[in-house]
Amino acid sequence: MSKVNVGIVQLSCDVDPERNLNGAIREIQYAAGQGANIVCLPELFRIPYPCQAEDHGWFSSAEPVPGPSCERLGEVAADAQVVILASLFEKRAAGIYHNTVAVIDANGQYLGKYRKMHIPDDPLYYEKFYFTPGDLGFQVFPTRFGQLGTLVC
Repeated sequence: MSKVNVGIVQLSCDVDPERNLNGAIREIQYAAGQGANIVCLPELFRIPYPCQAEDHGWFSSAEPVPGPSCERLGEVAADAQVVILASLFEKRAAGIYHNTVAVIDANGQYLGKYRKMHIPDDPLYYEKFYFTPGDLGFQVFPTRFGQLGTLVC
């Protein structure tokens, strides 16, 4: 196996999910150009972190996983030849939402997802208002660059 380089993306996110997605894509391309094989996006990168207040308005930003963001990121992954770990606000069904990481291989294929299981509820971390605990357990995803296991988060 060849050397694996991980790129960690930091973004300043605003209320426009499309602008944030486009910014993430630019950063993925930059990281790939710097030699990254695996690129990790920030938690819930398409929106500002919503959990510092209980606001029903953020639920409209949730999407299915896989869904539109995974499709766009799949194209970027294939073009840049990188694995992408993308944290998304997943709408599983009416009233059921998750903090989910989608895993996209370097060929653009969606490999699966991990739903965050430990959901804190502390001052300025009102995640239980937004997210249902994950139900998929810890998983291993076989990628072009080796096996990626889910982390305890």
